[in-house]
Amino acid sequence: FENVEILDASSDGNSVAKVNDLVIFVKYAVPGDVVNIKIIREHRRHLEAKVIDIIKASPNRVNVMCDHFGTCGGCKWQNLDYKQQLYFKQKQVYDAFTRIGKLSFPNILPIIGSNQIYNYRNKMEYAFSCKMWLTDEQIKSAENFTNRNALGFHLPGLFDKILDIKHCYLQHELGNEIRNFVKHFCENNNYSFFDNREQHGLMRSLIIRNSSTGEWMVIVMFHADEKEKRENLLNAIAEKFPQITSLMYIINPKRNDSYGDLDVHVFKGKDHMIEKMEDLKFKVGPKSFYQTNSRQAYELYKVARDFAALKGNELVYDLYTGAGTIANFVAKKAKSVIGIEYVAAAIEDAKVNSEINGINNTNFFAGDMKDVLTAEFIQNYGKPDVVITDPPRAGMHESVINCLLEVEAKKIVYVSCNPATQARDLQLLSSKYKITKVQPVDMFPQTHHVENVVSLELI
Repeated sequence: FENVEILDASSDGNSVAKVNDLVIFVKYAVPGDVVNIKIIREHRRHLEAKVIDIIKASPNRVNVMCDHFGTCGGCKWQNLDYKQQLYFKQKQVYDAFTRIGKLSFPNILPIIGSNQIYNYRNKMEYAFSCKMWLTDEQIKSAENFTNRNALGFHLPGLFDKILDIKHCYLQHELGNEIRNFVKHFCENNNYSFFDNREQHGLMRSLIIRNSSTGEWMVIVMFHADEKEKRENLLNAIAEKFPQITSLMYIINPKRNDSYGDLDVHVFKGKDHMIEKMEDLKFKVGPKSFYQTNSRQAYELYKVARDFAALKGNELVYDLYTGAGTIANFVAKKAKSVIGIEYVAAAIEDAKVNSEINGINNTNFFAGDMKDVLTAEFIQNYGKPDVVITDPPRAGMHESVINCLLEVEAKKIVYVSCNPATQARDLQLLSSKYKITKVQPVDMFPQTHHVENVVSLELI
């Protein structure tokens, strides 16, 4: 199709056009563009396309910084002006609430944008591969790529295809220096890179974390325990980067890169980092969950705390508490806080975080939410005055929603990373609750993702 005007941005990061009543999702276009497109996939109700030529660039189009844009799939909106990114994120919340939830709600408060739109992530995970993904440009170059080693990101939807990353703008520059050093050291010393299909090769993955307090954690995952090579690499990293406060390694002979069930060994430094939020400290271990944008996490939690409007005499339930960040953040304004989380290791982190901050009015429980949050549990530990819930992208299980409807807490604060499932859940809660406030927060600039906080009051 030629001279197609891009009309909108979709919630999955693509742009939207219409041709003869056909809805077309266009990759990496910007609303306001006029483009020539090529259809790449057909579905029953819509088509997918990519841009062939830009006939007229949108005034909202900006130059991209990253050489990997359009291939890695991580920053789909990097070519869209940041103010417009915020506009479409707020619109995403509005559309989900009106179209999916068919909800009654007050005016959505203006989205809280991020002061940092690059270098904001505190955690990056990279995979090694001996079969580097070749971009269209590399294939067209007809160059013979004898070295196919890569250290970078999985291509969207492809578990064994790794795009080699030269420079990423999502984390502090030191992260790039560490990643590139590790790759070059391994290549120069003939370390084998992993083959995900054939399951061989020494080097599997690299995890780089940093905190707002200036600490750095680096975790190297090896496929096998080759002591001499392991120690040579880790010693080289430690010598080159004295800024690293926690240098660790994992031996992973499994068929996948998950390491929740594996031992993490400290090679040098501490077994954790410290994050700070107001006067609170949070211990972040190699397996700990912490919001990946530290500065915006503070803004998000402040909204949740403000919406809870605690007076000091409330029993608060913090559902899907993770490492207890929100629970500990609101604890000093509540009588007591109960946190529930599926991941047992995260609950241990939550307990430690209460302990190191001298917080003694929290109580944490591990288990599947639908199994823990029952009438018997509430009878034993008390009916909550306020519930704060921050579920995963899939939202809350229907039995959890039914339990909340039975409990009838005076207030629910619902934090979500997926406005669509949030809208679905809010519709189910609407039989007993009304929405009083809606506040989107941008945690992930350059992407289509948006967090949203809703205050609900018992009718």
